[in-house]
Amino acid sequence: MRQRVLVLHPSDNVATALVDLDAGQSVTADRESGTVTVRAREPIAFGHKLALAPLAAGAPVYKYGEVIGVAAADIPAGAHVHVHNVESQRGRGDLAAAPTPPAP
Repeated sequence: MRQRVLVLHPSDNVATALVDLDAGQSVTADRESGTVTVRAREPIAFGHKLALAPLAAGAPVYKYGEVIGVAAADIPAGAHVHVHNVESQRGRGDLAAAPTPPAP
């Protein structure tokens, strides 16, 4: 079976779609905590991210093993993770002194 998503680092809580995903389509990914299977809650385009676990508002979003932003709202597992529900933390001078939380 063709791989549908890619987890770039074992501690990531999002995966990148390697194909267009339809709503309801199941995907399996390997994480630090083991293999996880989630069902896409909505269509997710090639190259976009989906949540591998529920992310509470304010929770760090990990990709590449690094924080790429924080959840701007609660994000359920299998949901599309993009600019509509993630606030970037990069390049923000007001956050320059804030420590980066450790990877889960």
